[in-house]
Amino acid sequence: MPHSNKPALYLASTSVYRQSLLKKLTNEFTAIRPDTDETPLSGETAYELVQRLAEAKARAVAARLSSGLVIGSDQVAVFNNEIIGKPHTVAKAEAQLSAFSGQAVTFLTGLSLLNAATGNTQTLVEPFTVHFRELTQAEISAYIAREQPLDCAGSFKSEGLGISLFSRLEGEDPNSLIGLPLIKLLQLLRNEGVNLLLDHH
Repeated sequence: MPHSNKPALYLASTSVYRQSLLKKLTNEFTAIRPDTDETPLSGETAYELVQRLAEAKARAVAARLSSGLVIGSDQVAVFNNEIIGKPHTVAKAEAQLSAFSGQAVTFLTGLSLLNAATGNTQTLVEPFTVHFRELTQAEISAYIAREQPLDCAGSFKSEGLGISLFSRLEGEDPNSLIGLPLIKLLQLLRNEGVNLLLDHH
């Protein structure tokens, strides 16, 4: 591979979902676990939380590097102004999906790109809203049994069979729903002089 002065790319995440999304753009990155305390601060809104954590994850990894671009991302699901957690149990998953029936859930994805050499940081929050159709109890039970979404905030996987629960999706980038807004990420990278479309070896 020819040596270029393109900065190395780091993903401050070990999430398989985020890694697979970034691989749509490039295979030339290193995933590093950021080891960030994700406890919300008192009085912090969901928007402020994902913005702060996306940047904190990028900073935690950048602190170990002398150069390179670090991508940090964090996501929460919000329903009726409350942050929705991962259900962990079938009963909780059923309760979450029953509450969402005929309602909308908004995903807020924080994205931060930090230049470890210059300290320049770009951070944004990308919203994406999922509208649920009216769900029957039988559909909810069948969905949970088939997809086992117990480690997913909101009890569904949009990239899988979760799509069968929705009436419509509303947002600029469906990738942000899975955890990484690629359209905005490409823009932040271009701001740093990196064009993944042109930089391919």
